[in-house]
Amino acid sequence: MANTSARMLRLLSLLQTHRFWPGGELADRLDVSERTLRRDIDRLRELGYPVDANRGVAGGYQLRSGAAMPPLLVDDEEAVAIAVGLRTAAGGAIAGIEEISVRALTKVIQVMPPRLRRRVDALQTYTVPAVAGGGPTVEASVLTVLAQACRDDERLRFDYTAREGEQTTRLVEPHRLVSLGRRWYLVAWDAERHGWRSFRVDRLADPVLTGARFRQRELPAADAATYVQERIASVPTRYRVRVTVRAPSDVVKRAVWDWGTVERDGEHSCTLVMNVDTFEWPAFVLATVGADFTVIEPPELRDYLRATGERFLDCVK
Repeated sequence: MANTSARMLRLLSLLQTHRFWPGGELADRLDVSERTLRRDIDRLRELGYPVDANRGVAGGYQLRSGAAMPPLLVDDEEAVAIAVGLRTAAGGAIAGIEEISVRALTKVIQVMPPRLRRRVDALQTYTVPAVAGGGPTVEASVLTVLAQACRDDERLRFDYTAREGEQTTRLVEPHRLVSLGRRWYLVAWDAERHGWRSFRVDRLADPVLTGARFRQRELPAADAATYVQERIASVPTRYRVRVTVRAPSDVVKRAVWDWGTVERDGEHSCTLVMNVDTFEWPAFVLATVGADFTVIEPPELRDYLRATGERFLDCVK
């Protein structure tokens, strides 16, 4: 194998199986002398790959786990599997790693050849999850474009549907993507309205990178997640819900996510507070907790829960 770069990639691919390779067998696989093989092993070590060597008649090489993460070499099937897995995680299938998954997915998709991207898209399109995600669906391709724009400080243009239904085209300087309660938000400086905004990603369509670079501005909050939470709290809502729930506060917090606050009243009691336009979400939270509760306010919530309960009872008679 005359091409040194190609030979090194082939060597790394063989070593990443983590089996022990006798020196002679590995040299034969690469069609090189054992002396050349030793030089290639030394090059890999310089790049951060921890390759152990055993000398002697039964000597050979094996790649072990190191203290740092060196670059990985994956084949086509492995690359597709990684991208599909990251898309699933980015959609909220595993709580707590959504933002990390988007960053990793952006890097993987960026270096993928078009033929592999088509395979990933096909798998995603024709695979139906067995469990609902609990939030609006967001295309992974949209997330990766937004993440790339945030990473590269590149202006972005997209169509946006506001809460009231108004449709506009926005030109923004993206700052960060925030995952909050199974929803994604883009925090960005609106270049045409001259102010910071948070955009619901599920209301955003056709994001396009403009190629125009910018310098990041100072965000008027401690971080992007705090900014989004403050913006949500400032949005007017029709109802303020307060319910005493006879369950531990940590149980109720897991059910409500970030869409409400939980005030601890005791070891087995707490007060749930939510600001909502409709009662579907508070009813879902209370049903998920599965504990006794007392509605403090508003009275419309009592009427809604009573009517919903009667409807269910009628259906099971």
